[in-house]
Amino acid sequence: MFRRTARQDLVFFLVFSAFVLSMPVTMAPLGAGYPDLLQKFAIYGLFAIGFNILFGLTGYLSFGHAAFLGVGSYAAVWMFKLLTMNVVPAIVFAVAVSGLFALAIGYVSLRRSGIYFSILTLAFAEMSYKLAYSVLTPLTNGETGLQVKLRSADAVSDFINHDVRVLDAAMGVVENGIPAPSLFGLEISGWSAFYLCAVMLIVGFYIAMRISRSSFGMMLRAIKSNQNRLNYTGVYPRPYLLAAFTISGMYAGLAGALLAVTDPLAGAERMQWTASGEVVLMTILGGAGTLLGPFLGAAVIKYFENIFSAINEGSLHAALSFLPDPLENALVSLLSMFVGEGWHLTLGLLFMLIVIFLPGGLIEGFNRLVGLFRRAGPAASGDDEKGEG
Repeated sequence: MFRRTARQDLVFFLVFSAFVLSMPVTMAPLGAGYPDLLQKFAIYGLFAIGFNILFGLTGYLSFGHAAFLGVGSYAAVWMFKLLTMNVVPAIVFAVAVSGLFALAIGYVSLRRSGIYFSILTLAFAEMSYKLAYSVLTPLTNGETGLQVKLRSADAVSDFINHDVRVLDAAMGVVENGIPAPSLFGLEISGWSAFYLCAVMLIVGFYIAMRISRSSFGMMLRAIKSNQNRLNYTGVYPRPYLLAAFTISGMYAGLAGALLAVTDPLAGAERMQWTASGEVVLMTILGGAGTLLGPFLGAAVIKYFENIFSAINEGSLHAALSFLPDPLENALVSLLSMFVGEGWHLTLGLLFMLIVIFLPGGLIEGFNRLVGLFRRAGPAASGDDEKGEG
């Protein structure tokens, strides 16, 4: 049975990898076959997959993961400014710093559970967000944000206006204008940036799958099922929770680093509580506790964000111009509340419908459809046999 399960996991992983790498083709008919949007699918899908390791497996709901996303972005940009524009050191440093930050926050927050844990993580995230705008301005550049600038030999004395990039300088890398992130000489932008994000998503998905299938993952599910029972049997769950929290934070840091790679700018807005709430919506919308659900939820939200946020009153008038003017104006006034800047209202309604009718997310809806087809198949074949008889 173990071999069959392992073989099924391999097939599932290969199908997922093939789909991710082929998204430029498969998503083109839906109007999503361009690099900027597909990068968001991969980055936020990775963010949600990591969040699912904590929330989906243990049931601990964190509202502070945006802090790790922001820390990852800041750490990556600092590597671009100080060391090199090569993305490898930036990604490694961002994951390490985010992991240490998550370890520290988790060590304190996991002393409580339930709503108290959620409030603690939210408090830490808000504290990080406020500090980035105040005390930590020398590190974050406040409201302006941290961004890559020209390299100069006088960067030590003029650090505000120039970067150092000591490794690039030592290797004799010539900069004609502000450089772009690169991977050993290959500029990372456009499609190359998407495929870098796609590879990171595939690696992150594989790690999450191995965690889910491991004894460690089973222990996390046991914590979610009945933590008190574990305590009574002499099992101390806190180290497992802290490990899950740290790993989840490292995923968020990796997503933040990829955001910095695709757009070498880090701002405190990535640490707002709304970003933490968004990853919660992604995970629940797709299906918490499942492997594919978080990525699916992230892709759906970013896809609808791209569509509905681009619609304005002018496009609504153009689409409804065949109607009488009074009816057209009334419909435009109504629909304009759900598009453009108000697209979050549409997202909220979608989320409400999913939670009410599909508590297990989109994955549950898919499983229900598969079940209906399976039940309909034998019934149809039975009717055929009766007819032949």
